[in-house]
Amino acid sequence: MKVFLGYFLGLGAWGFGGPIATVGYMQRDLVERRKWLSPQDFLDGVALGQAMPGPLAAQVVMWLGFLRARSWGALAAAIAFIAPSFVVVLAVAVAYGRYQGSSLVQALFYGIAPAVMAIIAIAAYKLARMTNRRDWRLWTISVVLAVATAWTGTEIALLFLGSGFVMILVDAPPRWFRRRDRPALTIAPVAAIAWPVKALAAATGAGTLLTLAWFFAKAGALTFGSGLAIVPFLRDGAVHQYHWLTDAQFLDAVAMGLITPGPVVITATFVGYLAAGWQGAIVATVAIFTPIFLGVVLPGPWFLRHRDNAQIQAFVKGATAAAAGAIAGVVVVLSQQIVTDWATAGIAVATLAVLLRWKIKEPYVVAAGAIAGIILHWPW
Repeated sequence: MKVFLGYFLGLGAWGFGGPIATVGYMQRDLVERRKWLSPQDFLDGVALGQAMPGPLAAQVVMWLGFLRARSWGALAAAIAFIAPSFVVVLAVAVAYGRYQGSSLVQALFYGIAPAVMAIIAIAAYKLARMTNRRDWRLWTISVVLAVATAWTGTEIALLFLGSGFVMILVDAPPRWFRRRDRPALTIAPVAAIAWPVKALAAATGAGTLLTLAWFFAKAGALTFGSGLAIVPFLRDGAVHQYHWLTDAQFLDAVAMGLITPGPVVITATFVGYLAAGWQGAIVATVAIFTPIFLGVVLPGPWFLRHRDNAQIQAFVKGATAAAAGAIAGVVVVLSQQIVTDWATAGIAVATLAVLLRWKIKEPYVVAAGAIAGIILHWPW
């Protein structure tokens, strides 16, 4: 277990590229290279993560820890994965709060963001190829979800579930639709997540820390799919509802979530610090990951008991194909905002070419993007 946790600690320190890229790293390192997990165990975690609220990468990490040592394993894996990015983002938030200087952040983000988009695009394709193989039905689901996500600009959680149920009807239609046979994957976790949210609801007027806890618990419980999907929800609350940050500060917070390793929702740490200091950073981070943790460990035993069922396997295939398509759609949406001129387009294309031609570790690519951003966008 120590070696397992050591890997997640390292992943949290160098896992650049957002959720889909991080999932790709785990699939490459733990399934293909080290063979610590079977492909089915890994795909089960991806499918469970898509059915539950929260960022995919953190959910898969918790699931893999759960397979090793149940709830304690999930908690230990989550802490190991989240700790490095929490420390980095908190340190940056302290410096940011003291100096309020964002020119360097903007220059870094200018170069890093298009490079990261290229990394995510390649990782999304690899995940789809691993999941869909030569099944045209699964590729159809991926394409439909990619188009829907790109068209609407949001990830539609019901489409993840609907894709799973479509594959059940196609591959394993139930003969007797008895209540206990229904693949009710989402009933238990939704009910479980509701109780801590309701408990915090009564305390929202008691101070900034409790308000932070309530807000970020809602964010963790109500946002499905990639951690990037949480950004609109955070902006509405942090900027317009509670006025913790200005629009410019929020954009800098999102930049920190993107250019640092680990889950994108670590943006909560940055927002929490600007709202209420280091106590706010801790409260916001714990609050946003609590419902995500519950959404993995509570349905986990049920999922393990039923994962050999033909209907569950069909659901897993459909939901995972939908995940690959939806995150590809997110790449399109974000690229429209990030690739805004010839320079950013050149960085994105160059990154794609380099990664397709050579096996270069992602942190080096991100560092190159940062250097390009400083050269091209720094206010000399």
